[in-house]
Amino acid sequence: MSLNKKEKEALAALEKNFPDAAHYKDNVGWKPQLPQKSTAAYTGVSTIIEIPNCTYIRGNKVATRKAYGTALALLGDTCDAIVSLDAEVKNSTYAEIFESAHPERFFQCFVAEQNMVGMGVGFDCRGRIPFVSTFSCFFSRAHDQIRMAAIGSAALRLVGSHCGVSIGQDGPSQMGLEDIAMMRCLPNSIVLYPSDAVSTHKLVEQMARYYDGISYLRTTRMETLVVYDNNEEFPIGGCKVLRQSQHDVVCIVAAGVTLHEALKAYNILAQHNVFISVIDLYSVKPLDAATVISVAKTSQNKIITVEDHYQEGGMVKRC
Repeated sequence: MSLNKKEKEALAALEKNFPDAAHYKDNVGWKPQLPQKSTAAYTGVSTIIEIPNCTYIRGNKVATRKAYGTALALLGDTCDAIVSLDAEVKNSTYAEIFESAHPERFFQCFVAEQNMVGMGVGFDCRGRIPFVSTFSCFFSRAHDQIRMAAIGSAALRLVGSHCGVSIGQDGPSQMGLEDIAMMRCLPNSIVLYPSDAVSTHKLVEQMARYYDGISYLRTTRMETLVVYDNNEEFPIGGCKVLRQSQHDVVCIVAAGVTLHEALKAYNILAQHNVFISVIDLYSVKPLDAATVISVAKTSQNKIITVEDHYQEGGMVKRC
């Protein structure tokens, strides 16, 4: 059978890209090329992971997904063990910011989320610090791989963007409404849901320092107001009490995009001399139960959670 010109060109290109396969012999032995162990791999001292402080301006609007990409690129500047994996949505998750700064440590995994998570486990085993990003709803495709990674104590940093119904025009198929529940149930996992660019920036650093299991960061499609000063700290397992008085009739617990709706409600109610406390539950797991209970006790023992997630397995089951 004779080949036409285009077919010959295609074969030549394949031979160039895969020379070993082009000259295959029956006695060939498979010799995988394993990456070398990173010289900046984890040494047991978490303080080696540092990120420059952010410079956001309160009142400006920034999408937390963009703040994630910016923070990750800065983290990559200070630690060459940081690697980024993304599933063909780097322009939406803003992993492309890391790719621009560190192209040799960015890995495009295409629409293969199961394989991407497996690659992340491999990088963790080789001493890298993998951040794995895609739309939050697409992590459900790789739940088996995520579950096995958690059982194996892999330190994966998963970042799910476009969560909840707030993504609007992207449609219901793209809405991550079960991700908190899915990630919460994993052993030794942490679940973080920042509301603004500053908290996102600081929590990316906290994730890089977490080696006891899987950490999950939930980011929002829409731009949200910067609420915090750049020197604010966000330890894992904490929360922020943003509104509180001696006359509160209920405690509102929110996180991410719903925090901004809770603050709007506070302003409206205050105009009618009705006062509420507002908590930013940026750390969904582990939960700062002591603070939530303390604030609720001074708010007539009433708690309302406001969330962009299915009721089952969301914040309401934690408070």
